[in-house]
Amino acid sequence: MRTGIFVGSFNPFTVGHDNIVTRALPLFDRLVIGVVGDQVHKPDMPSAEERMAAIRDLYRDEPRIEVKPYYGLAVDFARAENAHFIVKGVRSIKDFEYEREQADINRQLSGVETILLYSEPQFSSISSTMVRELQHFGVDVSPYLPHKTH
Repeated sequence: MRTGIFVGSFNPFTVGHDNIVTRALPLFDRLVIGVVGDQVHKPDMPSAEERMAAIRDLYRDEPRIEVKPYYGLAVDFARAENAHFIVKGVRSIKDFEYEREQADINRQLSGVETILLYSEPQFSSISSTMVRELQHFGVDVSPYLPHKTH
């Protein structure tokens, strides 16, 4: 069984994340969305359970997708899930440089390969940080959040 993981804090899970999941799914028999459970760097973040519940609801009709919490290194989560691939979305050259370095280290540590999917242009400026900032100022962020269409 070909398994991939897609990991992040997903605070919140955006239309850009959904697009990466939709495009990555045909590559795998099973795609595990790993939601960061550690809240050390972001103490005001909703609980992992809250974030996972929203993502599970979005993909409730897709049996190939599982949503689980993870703690620590993505490669350790990949090993625990018997995944040989980490899926990452890339929006910019800045993202690319960061993800390339992470991919090199992850491969050295574990042999796990990273698959980079480039953002579609309409999603390239959407980030969870941007959505949270707009929310803070009372802007309707519903266009940036995925709705059940799967």
